[in-house]
Amino acid sequence: RINVRLISPKRGEIYDRNGITLARNEQSFRITLVEEEADDVKGVLDKLGELITITPEDVEQTFIELKKNAPFLPVTVADRVSWDDVSIVALNAPVLPGITPETGLSRQYPLGTYFTHVVGYVGPVSTRDLEKRDAPDPLLKIPRFQIGKSRLEASFEDHLRGKAGARNIEVNAAGRVMQELDRRESEAGANLKLTIDAKLQCYAQARLGEESASAVVMDCKTGELLALTSSPSYDPNKFVRGISHKDYNALLEDKRKPLVSKSVQGAYPPGSTFKMITALAALEAGIIDEKTTVYCPGHLEIAGKKKYCWKRGGHGKVSLEKSLRESCDVFYYDIALKVGIEKIAEVARRFGFGEKHDISMSVENEGLVPSKEWKRRTRDSDWLIGDTANVAIGQGDVLASPLQLAIMTARLATGKMISPKLIADTDAQKNDAEEAEVTLNPAHLKAVRKAMYEVSNARNGTAYRSRVIDEAFRMAGKTGTSQVFTISEAERKKGVTSNEDRDWERRDHALFVCFAPYDDPKIAVSVVVEHGGGGSTTAAPIARDILLQALYGGTPPLTAYPVKDRATISKQQTQFQEILPRLEPEENVET
Repeated sequence: RINVRLISPKRGEIYDRNGITLARNEQSFRITLVEEEADDVKGVLDKLGELITITPEDVEQTFIELKKNAPFLPVTVADRVSWDDVSIVALNAPVLPGITPETGLSRQYPLGTYFTHVVGYVGPVSTRDLEKRDAPDPLLKIPRFQIGKSRLEASFEDHLRGKAGARNIEVNAAGRVMQELDRRESEAGANLKLTIDAKLQCYAQARLGEESASAVVMDCKTGELLALTSSPSYDPNKFVRGISHKDYNALLEDKRKPLVSKSVQGAYPPGSTFKMITALAALEAGIIDEKTTVYCPGHLEIAGKKKYCWKRGGHGKVSLEKSLRESCDVFYYDIALKVGIEKIAEVARRFGFGEKHDISMSVENEGLVPSKEWKRRTRDSDWLIGDTANVAIGQGDVLASPLQLAIMTARLATGKMISPKLIADTDAQKNDAEEAEVTLNPAHLKAVRKAMYEVSNARNGTAYRSRVIDEAFRMAGKTGTSQVFTISEAERKKGVTSNEDRDWERRDHALFVCFAPYDDPKIAVSVVVEHGGGGSTTAAPIARDILLQALYGGTPPLTAYPVKDRATISKQQTQFQEILPRLEPEENVET
């Protein structure tokens, strides 16, 4: 009789914008077992375990595969073994009946932890994978065939997988192969090229360090994502090989959540980075203009309760520019109560809040733009003016991802409806159409941008300590500190009076958004440091360093930094030069 045996295709590879390899196929060695050729399967596996390292999980999986497959088909016992192991098995072939070393292709991620949260990883097909598909590709039923399990490897599975080849073979009554009649070779999967700049991505990931944090870098002109980082990360190669229960549990139990791609999955109160939205809503509604002032005594009474500014002594007379430069809360309480939540929500949506942006990351969080209707529907209660005051300063129920914060910043910087792009265009796909204008008064956008410039360049600006000295690359930005928990009376009685006195998971989040150059915006950056405290002290220096790395296309000169920072920056640059990978692009990359 005639049988058909499938031939696995070569999986498409993944590259950065410059042709640097992010996911590839490398020749690997594996050890296989044919059950009918082994006199005693357990005995043979025990003997194999004396000669090379095989784990209890390998043995357990082998018996599972043997039960599912015909006894004459080879089953993989150990994958990605060394050449030394292959040699040992070959030399001991007489005492290992049914055991054979073979060559094949294994997925490999050369930049490991730097790209886990963008590229993802592959793994063996599970029963659940098969059940999710109405008519699964027959390839998925090949023993230990691997498919994309997370991020782009999963989102672009059909694109990367390729098409099976086939061998028509003649088999006897026992199912043994007698001869090959004909063969159709497999068709390799298509490659994938990203907009990400690998060198910038690696730098940004390293700059986040061990913080539970995220950074997003976007080209203001095109929307191309140049870096999309989340920390801490993990090695995707461990998942390809089969991660141990111990290592996987360690990832699950880590309170910094390394398995979460915070840049797109994270949803945080945006804190004072949202004040630009509230300001624009009030400007558009005619509630204020650039010269309008509000007096800040340190609080505002709302519905019989005092709502405090972060500066308890007050800011005095506050204009729009001063309100952003020094991040006065009372200014925003006051104007928000006049403009109302619906107008604020409308402007927020124009700047990318409250929606997914279709960057092919299945885990993307849409965040939340609260409204009266939302509160009635989800909580069966009325919207209160206190709710509006909270949203006005980026607290309460409003939530945004670091990606959305970068989109907001790019749209503020350019006045255009910039949309994020993660997959590089091919020549045939390029779309040179101009992005639509943000439908707001350009003068209002200009006023907000000018205030953001003051945040980073005026001596009393909240981000002045993280300013850029280079005149060609002057930065505009906004700090943010989003409250996770208020300090309770019980904590105060125990002497807890500041963020630093609290347990890590109860501390405030630190945020910073920025763009540069101010006069001709090219790069937008957002940084969120979970439980990092103040945006000015924690997030702003990180964002500034990543921004400069993007603008200079590599290590910036020390003269771009304030004099007081140069010794520290010099030491940091030397350290990064030692730890960051040396990257070279592949030639003739096709996508």
